[in-house]
Amino acid sequence: MMKMLLGILAIVVILAIIFIGGLVKMLKGMPKGEPAATVTTATAAYDEWQPSLRAVGTLRAVKGADLAFEVAGVVTQVGAKPGSEVKQGQTLVQLNDSVEAAQLHALQAGLALSKVTHDRAKQQLDIHAISQSDFDAADADYKAKEAAVQQAAAVMAKKRLSAPFSGRVGIISTSPGAYLNSGVSVVTIQQLNPIYADFYLPQREATTLKPGQKVDLALDAFPGQTFTGKVTAVNPKVDASTRNVQVEATFANPKAQLLPGMFASMDLEVGAKERRLTLPQTAITYNPYGATVFIAKQGEITGPDGKKKEGLVAQQVFVTTGATRGDQVAIEKGIEEGAVVVTSGGLKLKNGTPLRVNNDTVQPSNDANPAPQEQ
Repeated sequence: MMKMLLGILAIVVILAIIFIGGLVKMLKGMPKGEPAATVTTATAAYDEWQPSLRAVGTLRAVKGADLAFEVAGVVTQVGAKPGSEVKQGQTLVQLNDSVEAAQLHALQAGLALSKVTHDRAKQQLDIHAISQSDFDAADADYKAKEAAVQQAAAVMAKKRLSAPFSGRVGIISTSPGAYLNSGVSVVTIQQLNPIYADFYLPQREATTLKPGQKVDLALDAFPGQTFTGKVTAVNPKVDASTRNVQVEATFANPKAQLLPGMFASMDLEVGAKERRLTLPQTAITYNPYGATVFIAKQGEITGPDGKKKEGLVAQQVFVTTGATRGDQVAIEKGIEEGAVVVTSGGLKLKNGTPLRVNNDTVQPSNDANPAPQEQ
């Protein structure tokens, strides 16, 4: 029995020695130190930077009106096609004016007779054939009939809706035979070239605004396209409820792409160009305690063989960011020109993490004016 127990114990000891030996060998074969994190990097560099103010605005026609009749009546003619270009004075809609035309013709006939009587009375007055009072009566009758003709012509003109200026008409919501009440909008007309954009900026920027400043306009209707115009007016007062000042910019619109009422993003250039230190926005990590970047610098790392050596390691640095444009952000302080900054892969880093830089892959964009890529 004793011999059996000793045999079992010997077997257990041998197995334990084999297991421990294998474990030690396996541990010796494992790489030493923290594995390197693969990242992309960019070098912080100064770039020419145009200070600008951003806002949102609304497009407005230089001239625009919703047209309606001052009097009621039945439509006899529609003189323009919906969506067409019209000239100033062109008839858009005509109401039945036959009664007014007849009245005008009658008054014109009376005026013609009154003029003959007036001229004859003037001749007789010159040779003292009639008294001054007789001439005054003839003169008053002539002027009264002349005024009546002008009044009838004005009433008749209200039966005609004409273009107050050249522009593009919208949908004409009537047709011949329809009865229109006075004051009901019949058609809109808009002059589209050029076109205004109204936007608002905080009162603190009021001293930087002046006519002639360059403005870039972008709309979601035309992705990747920018329209350039200039400031034409700055409101001389600040809105008391919002503390904002209204700015008007004018844009050429020869193709009539820009339409009144469109929502637009505005970028207004202010001041002279500057040189600013820039980085891709992807390099910045924003935290409640501040913005940080990881820079790649030489440091001591542990190699797979367990030996210490020089290599790239991550160092977290606080930075103060400024304005942004496109994919870029301006760095006010925290790093110097020439610093190698991690642009992707930074979420897995901490101070001292070994780095393996691979800039052969697709890197984060660092474009001041990015545009959609064509497929």
